[in-house]
Amino acid sequence: MAADFPSMTTAEIRSAFLSFFEERGCKLYPSSSLVPDDPSLLLANAGMNQFKEYYQGKKTMREIGATSCQKCVRTNDIDIIGSDGRHASFFEMLGNFSFGGVSKEQACAWALELSTQVFKLPIERLYFTVFTEDDEAFEIWRKLGVAEDHISRLGEDDNFWAAGPTGPCGPCSEIYFDQGEEVGCGSPDCHPGCDCDRFLEFWNLVFTQYDRQEDGSMPELPHRNLDTGMGLERMAAIMQHKSSFYDGDLMRGLIALGEEISGVSYVADDYDGPSRSLRIIADHARSVDFMISDGILPGNEGRGYVLRRLLRRAVFHGRLIGIEGAFLGRFIDAVNEAMGDAYPELLKNDALVKGIVDAEEERFSGTLDTGRVYLDEALGGLADGAVLDGATAFKLHDTFGFPIDLTVEIAEGAGHAVDIDGFNREMEAQRERARANVKGDAWGSFNDVWTELSDSVSATEFAGYEDEELEGAKVLALVVDGERVAHAGAGQKVEVVLDRTPFYAEMGGQMGDAGVLSAEGVRLAVGDTKAHNGLYAHSAVVEEGELAEGAIVNAAVDHHRRALLRRNHTATHLLDAALKNVLGDHVNQAGSLVAPEHLRFDFTHFEALSSEQLAQIERLVNDQIFAAKPVVTRVMAIDEAKAAGAVALFGEKYGDVVRVVSVGAEERPFSRELCGGTHAANTAEIGLFKIVSESSTGSNVRRIEAVTSEGAIAYLEERARMLESAASELKCRPDEVAGRIAGLQKELRETSQKLKNALTGGGSNAIDDAIAHAEDLGAYKLVVAQLEGLEAADLRNVWDTIRQKLHEPVACVLATVTSKGQPALLAGATDEAVAAGFKSGDIIKQIAPLVGGGGGGRPQMAQAGGKDASGIPAALEAARAALSA
Repeated sequence: MAADFPSMTTAEIRSAFLSFFEERGCKLYPSSSLVPDDPSLLLANAGMNQFKEYYQGKKTMREIGATSCQKCVRTNDIDIIGSDGRHASFFEMLGNFSFGGVSKEQACAWALELSTQVFKLPIERLYFTVFTEDDEAFEIWRKLGVAEDHISRLGEDDNFWAAGPTGPCGPCSEIYFDQGEEVGCGSPDCHPGCDCDRFLEFWNLVFTQYDRQEDGSMPELPHRNLDTGMGLERMAAIMQHKSSFYDGDLMRGLIALGEEISGVSYVADDYDGPSRSLRIIADHARSVDFMISDGILPGNEGRGYVLRRLLRRAVFHGRLIGIEGAFLGRFIDAVNEAMGDAYPELLKNDALVKGIVDAEEERFSGTLDTGRVYLDEALGGLADGAVLDGATAFKLHDTFGFPIDLTVEIAEGAGHAVDIDGFNREMEAQRERARANVKGDAWGSFNDVWTELSDSVSATEFAGYEDEELEGAKVLALVVDGERVAHAGAGQKVEVVLDRTPFYAEMGGQMGDAGVLSAEGVRLAVGDTKAHNGLYAHSAVVEEGELAEGAIVNAAVDHHRRALLRRNHTATHLLDAALKNVLGDHVNQAGSLVAPEHLRFDFTHFEALSSEQLAQIERLVNDQIFAAKPVVTRVMAIDEAKAAGAVALFGEKYGDVVRVVSVGAEERPFSRELCGGTHAANTAEIGLFKIVSESSTGSNVRRIEAVTSEGAIAYLEERARMLESAASELKCRPDEVAGRIAGLQKELRETSQKLKNALTGGGSNAIDDAIAHAEDLGAYKLVVAQLEGLEAADLRNVWDTIRQKLHEPVACVLATVTSKGQPALLAGATDEAVAAGFKSGDIIKQIAPLVGGGGGGRPQMAQAGGKDASGIPAALEAARAALSA
């Protein structure tokens, strides 16, 4: 069908949509994070997510409505992605929302005006669907000038939205664009809603107007809500006269990069071959970039698992089309160039994203190799033409992260089909287990005592930034064992909710305060303070008297403990700034613990820190402490804080007004962060900062543990005692300990080397004994032996010695248990033995699983490690049997 309307770029469409609704009185909202505030959602998957509280009536909006462009990730159709022109894991959803301020008629009129007057789409190519029973929507479209034969009625599965079995719900009306008969299924009954590509749905208007009851009745809501969504990528395809959104300007640019890297040419209507892989890489690269930029890190569950799966699937499809080595970093650059103006967080976190992507690509290469060993063993045990069972295929997917596509490809190359139905059954069983663990839905709530209290009790006022004691606080509620009670007596553990408190509740990594609540004849020891829906719960034990709801008490924080917490919290800010200074701006906080005794700080980084880096970080922090820098806290608008350079926690959400904590001169502070915690008034209060340890907590996340003030002194005193003890044992002065240890290590190395030479050299009795028991296979001799007291690297020396002693064709399979208790295997062969059929790599792949490991190598030599040393005899016997057969 010929183009009969002007073309627009993706950026122009985004801008035109948002401007259209802003001009009509709707407030422009920025996209929310992919990590939603809603605990029932894994990822932001629709534009309405951030407006849920408005739909529920918990918040009201002054404007008639809102508009936004929301970044979304959905992976429920991940297996379909790339096999058609409509599905994607990442997409942008243009939205218009209203909570009683816009009528159904106005919403439809705006949709038609934007489609035909701004985007210039011919009305004769637009088709509209309404809910079967929604005569009102049908009549609205007809009055707006839409021909009746362009309006269809669809059932509840297509055109009715509900939050759940009960609650807000309402009919939908969708707008489709006719792409032409040439891209359709050819059926004379083809219509909007058909699975073919002819009618492309690009806008959905949801009219939330009913409140479904348990008896099935649906009374009208107090006011009608509006939720409309237009898929930006689909609209770009339409406006650029393409039948698939992968052919739009943004996606086609990423696909072109894939063509350049792989050498594969893209074919738009190829949905099974290499072009499918190019689409998958382009789509998944966007998801990966946006997810990491919003604070999600690869992991084995939840959002981290989704991210890792997308990343690995992209890498696998790169392998399928011949891309060797790391390549996703180039896609991250391309995504940032195309979308960085609209989403500046991509540019801000560029170094972090690429560092994580590079590390994951390298790690997955090892995963592919390990999974291949397991798969080869499984295929080797099948009869000719037999089918690989679904359980094995699922284990490869679930345990090794091996994509089913790759399993199928390798199995088919070896002459075996894969039981996909069995694999799908295993997958569905896993999904059922996952669904069973999901609590609530997008509109659910947690019906515990704190939810009930938050509906009836005002939020606690925190008055502890300046004062650590407060008189006349009122007891609003008492909770014992999860139940609200009227009073609590001596010996009982109780959670006390006050109207005002100087006690800081645990949040932002800082532990809650401890102290005392008291009144005449009543005393409670508070051990911790936590926040529940704005209510501060003082976890206490009644030591004396009886406390009743409504009582007036005095609240006193443990001053000494609070002082230690304040010092350690300010030290984490100094540490964060020092890490960025030494390692780079890609460093972001990934968690923390501020305790009285010590502090813990997790941060994003790709490798262990060197001793020089740790010393530099420690020195920078102590320089700020010794300089006695003031710590200044200001309350300001979030936009003002960010403009001033305040650091926000990675992936964290903030309100309109925030507290900004700065260390140093106002114009050029050493540290400036958004933080609600308590802090030292001056860095000198911290006294001293000492790093205790640096370690890994997972993929691309490092952890530093440190101590300050009293904790630092105690740490150094303990180290001094340890040094004195070591000096006493070594019979030297403390300043001679390092030299004495170096001398002993040298002696140990020399003795160890002499022992290894005796075990692996020409004079080794063990090697002579192994050669004496060599089996003559005709074309070559085979030496199979387990040797004691060696490391994995020593097996190469043993093989060299065997070759030197036997001046004839020879092969070997050797094993040892290393000093760490781990098995090590080596297979080696002379060229003559290889020519006779001995393949070291094949032998190692076959026997390594028997010691719980994997490995491989060349025909002349291959090695493997493992986890189960008890399997060595079985592995050597398996090798002997396979070679002697």
